[in-house]
Amino acid sequence: MIPPAGRTALSRAGAGSDLRISTERGQREVFCGLTGIIWLHRKIQDAFFLVVGSRTCAHLIQSAAGVMIFAEPRFATAIIDERDLAGLADANVELDRVVAQLLARRPDIKLLFLVGSCPSEVIKLDLSRAALRLSGRFSPQVRVLNYSGSGIETTFTQGEDACLASLVPSLPSQSGDAPASLLVVGALADVVEDQLRRLLVDMGIQVEFFPPRRSTELPVVGPNTRFLLAQPFLADTARGLEERGACHLPAPFPLGAEGTLAWLRAAAAAWQVDEALFRRVTQPAYERALKALSGYRDQLAGKRVFFFPDSQLEVPLARFLANEMCMQLIEVGTPFVHRAHLAAELQSLPAGTHIVEGQHVENQLDRCFAAKPDLVVCGLGLANPLEAQGLTTKWSIELVFTPIQGFNQAADLAELFARPLIRRTRLVA
Repeated sequence: MIPPAGRTALSRAGAGSDLRISTERGQREVFCGLTGIIWLHRKIQDAFFLVVGSRTCAHLIQSAAGVMIFAEPRFATAIIDERDLAGLADANVELDRVVAQLLARRPDIKLLFLVGSCPSEVIKLDLSRAALRLSGRFSPQVRVLNYSGSGIETTFTQGEDACLASLVPSLPSQSGDAPASLLVVGALADVVEDQLRRLLVDMGIQVEFFPPRRSTELPVVGPNTRFLLAQPFLADTARGLEERGACHLPAPFPLGAEGTLAWLRAAAAAWQVDEALFRRVTQPAYERALKALSGYRDQLAGKRVFFFPDSQLEVPLARFLANEMCMQLIEVGTPFVHRAHLAAELQSLPAGTHIVEGQHVENQLDRCFAAKPDLVVCGLGLANPLEAQGLTTKWSIELVFTPIQGFNQAADLAELFARPLIRRTRLVA
């Protein structure tokens, strides 16, 4: 049964201020923001992402995407070579030539992102001016925007944040007398988007999603816009929406049965949805999620988990594992703690949870080896070395690539953590 409003299992489990949040600074192990192109180019179906970078950038994206040589994806890399670095060629002239060739070959492109990288930042290539210049040349058929996917002082999920933040100024303005509208912010798999839309519409809430599936369907935004974050790593995007007059609805993130229920309840409360209607709409899916999760709880309950910082999903995932899967949290490392966006999640963590913001990878490795956890959630760069030391790992990037939000995906999320433990058991046996 669904707990009464204001008394969710998620809120009852929390410790609130009884958390230990410490900060570390030192060497980090993270991917760069270019990785976000992999899921964004699938989401915005008429957009193209042109990375201005090195051959290393190209290899990274193609490896992460698993692109076959004869495929024609909607991303590419304009290579900065030795002539550009030495100042022997005009990089802007070369960029204009590449963009013209691209748009002539791909007339289906309606939105072109120029994506900065570490090499383009090193040579001080001003992609914002290039985007303005190219937009003037190719509009209205193609809009050209830019953002930075550089890995300098960022995490890989911030690529999505930078991309969406660059789109916010282009969103149509909402009329002053427009009714209140709900905007769900964050790239979601289409199947998840459809499920969440259906639940919200059945409660009488009309909703739009950002980013949209096509760039010609940008949602309107203004003082009557209320928005829910579907991802915890969208600080710049949220700030841009608030500057346009939109209002953020504080909520946990839709991970697990309890998280999804609380996320939907935040929208229902803002629209004053009757409690009986809310229960009628959400209870069947909520109870199915609880039943599906019970099949993995026996495998995960009591297991000790250690998070290395990577995706900024760590705090909501820790809440899900502790409260819904009964796992023990040793340490929850996360690149950044946005206290306003994570307020409900922090309130729901078990008493004494240790959260580490930032990273000093050598020190954290020492703590991990000393703790000997049952499961380590970490980036790809650490997974194999930790496995070689006898630890069981889960790649954090898989939790971004896989649909995990919503009631119907709750069991899939639990399975992602159970799978490496099952594999380890079989290998030992």
